[in-house]
Amino acid sequence: MDEKLKIILIGTGNVAHHLGPALQNTGHDIIQLIGRNKERTRELAEKLNVDFITDFKNLKKNTDLIILSVSDNAIHDIIKKSEFGNALVVHTSGSVSMEVLNSLPNYGVFYPLQTFSKQRALDFSEIPIFIEANSEKNIILLKKLALQLTPKVEIANSEKRKLLHLAAVFACNFSNHMYAIAEYLLEKNGFKFEYLEALIMETARKSLEYKPQNAQTGPALRNDKNTIDKHLALLSEEADFQKIYSFVSKSILDFSKEANCNNLPEIQE
Repeated sequence: MDEKLKIILIGTGNVAHHLGPALQNTGHDIIQLIGRNKERTRELAEKLNVDFITDFKNLKKNTDLIILSVSDNAIHDIIKKSEFGNALVVHTSGSVSMEVLNSLPNYGVFYPLQTFSKQRALDFSEIPIFIEANSEKNIILLKKLALQLTPKVEIANSEKRKLLHLAAVFACNFSNHMYAIAEYLLEKNGFKFEYLEALIMETARKSLEYKPQNAQTGPALRNDKNTIDKHLALLSEEADFQKIYSFVSKSILDFSKEANCNNLPEIQE
């Protein structure tokens, strides 16, 4: 894309804190930042060195692209109370249909599949971006823009994107909750969570190299009832953790049986 886009960024959360600088680094012009909270909006505006507003009535005109980097629940409300003209308007959500924007002449989705935190530096070139739009012209524009950020760009309709988001919840949010439980159990008994660092990193590497099902190990896979019962006894004062342990252990065993029935590669302990 040779032309420099004029972009309005709406939102001041984790995604906006990363996407804004990444767009500027590719040479595009963020001409305005919009947020509901004045202090948070000012903070990001100073980081981007752009003008900001908190009232949608002062939205700048003659814009090429408007990015709604806001919570899923806020997208519909913003559309109802704003005048976007003919600008291409996209949201960055993985779970919200593109059709929430269908009252507009030009609309789409620009979904970076990553977990974002303001305090964590990220390399956008490693992040896959999934796009969708209501016309071929808008698809071309979003694809060119996305390819300036990362080589990992794909077109995915709303239903496929919802499945991507679901898988991401399992891989990120649920696995992180398991880390939180592990940290709680360790610290409760005088150990540091950092003792699991090598284990966590090796598990992730194996899953990516061999596929997760082929990398699975542990007492549940072996159906080692003796060890499982010992673990459940250690959780006698943690009823919710007992339920999670039992349910996930059964899921691991059932999943491995199904995999073997489908003639997938044998899982090595």
